[in-house]
Amino acid sequence: MSDVIIIGSGFAGLWAALGAARQLDELGIPAGQVSITVLSARPFHDIRVRNYEADLSACRIPLADVLDPVGIAYVAADVTTIDTDARTVSTNVGGQAQAYSYDRLVLAAGSRVVRPDIPGLREFGFDVDTYDGAMKLEAHLAALADGSATPAATTVVVVGAGLTGIETACELPGRLAALFGADVTSRVVLVDHNPTVGSDMGESARPVIEAALSNTGVEALTGVGVAAVDQGGVTLSSGEVVPAATVIWCAGMKANPLTSQFPVERDRLGRLPVDDYLRVIGVPGVFAAGDVATAKMDDQHQSVMSCQHSRPMGRYAGHNVISDLLDNPMLTLRIPWYVTVLDLGPAGAVYTEGWDRQVVATGAEAKATKNTINTARIYPPLTRDRAALLHAAAPELQTRPARGHQ
Repeated sequence: MSDVIIIGSGFAGLWAALGAARQLDELGIPAGQVSITVLSARPFHDIRVRNYEADLSACRIPLADVLDPVGIAYVAADVTTIDTDARTVSTNVGGQAQAYSYDRLVLAAGSRVVRPDIPGLREFGFDVDTYDGAMKLEAHLAALADGSATPAATTVVVVGAGLTGIETACELPGRLAALFGADVTSRVVLVDHNPTVGSDMGESARPVIEAALSNTGVEALTGVGVAAVDQGGVTLSSGEVVPAATVIWCAGMKANPLTSQFPVERDRLGRLPVDDYLRVIGVPGVFAAGDVATAKMDDQHQSVMSCQHSRPMGRYAGHNVISDLLDNPMLTLRIPWYVTVLDLGPAGAVYTEGWDRQVVATGAEAKATKNTINTARIYPPLTRDRAALLHAAAPELQTRPARGHQ
């Protein structure tokens, strides 16, 4: 039997596993000839991009619901070591070590928020990087609402005015009103060292974002960093102290540190270089997809850390890892379009097209598209239907999201 190991169960890992199972089915490979095993720290597929929302009840999907029907094994384990010479992966489960051999490996371990060495940040900072982190934040806010509504208790500082920070900040005024009561004055402060908010969104979208923040009641402090965090507030690099019982760190992402175990040069985000088939360049038998890989999307642009790219990268990596194993033709991944749909809370959303991010829809129209993405487009079939799961894993590109469609 040949063994395919997939590390990770996020957008790239899940779809790599399903894509591999689909290709085995398409090639008519008998059961027992090739095994597919997913190694993941949690036995779930989390809809990570929704962690800024208040209600995450639909955002954690048991892997059993999407892998069992297609015959994929999974192990809830932390991967500790990858030996590309011996072709083994070592894991830790409750202090017990276990090793897995592979004939082909797909690394799809994702990324994580970067927490710099700022005094107090690790002790007192929160994030929405993971489902568990978002739930910890929710419990913290609920506990504050049970106490005295002091100015610090009703103030949240969000650090990082990129996409995640903006989406988180825009949701918070409504969340705080629901927790503390509409008659209690709350404060949401968005902090970024850049001179403007949404610096990655381009000039076209910036006025829309700035207006949304203002109309939602979010204060933006730009051109300033965080010097220290404590239980009572944030000290900014300017010397200003913002009393706040809640600090949410949304500033910067980096690839999972497992990428450092590969004998290749990584990019500034810690990502591995892959070829047109998602094979890690210079490492035989290893593919990479999603946030741990940098791949060509067209002749000028590399992939970005987003589910928009992670999902097709996963599908193609899954297809290609089986094709490579069984000496069948592989498929080149190219994505000829790029869009961004940024949630702006009660102000709607902003939808941009192209790598220069030109605004094509705002407000309720863009919000409808965002709702479709967040609640349907990025989900696997949840019916436990084998045929539906394999069909969804086809190595085909979706069309760009339709504007204004529910």
